[in-house]
Amino acid sequence: MPHAYIYLVLAILTETIGTTALQASQQFTRLVPSVIVVVGYGLSFWLMALALKYMPVGIVYAIWSGLGIVFIAVIGYVVFGQRLDLPALLGILLILGGILVIHLYSNTAPH
Repeated sequence: MPHAYIYLVLAILTETIGTTALQASQQFTRLVPSVIVVVGYGLSFWLMALALKYMPVGIVYAIWSGLGIVFIAVIGYVVFGQRLDLPALLGILLILGGILVIHLYSNTAPH
């Protein structure tokens, strides 16, 4: 796996942790989850910046935001009991499809 994807996967992971902590922080009224939010987003943006050395910003951001949406939707369902209706699930499938198209067919993404 090229360096770009290692950085990007770690950026997505830390962003997902930060967003999950954002829900747990209860509008920044709980200290530990609030600190995790700031650290998670800070690391995520730093790692995304490293990925930008190797990949175009549009591709990095599309993959980062798209997979972040999918992971947060799954975590919201599993951890917080948040339900998704059929249109939301179809939208998530379209996001995943778009990410696959970028990864498999775009010449701007490293392979």
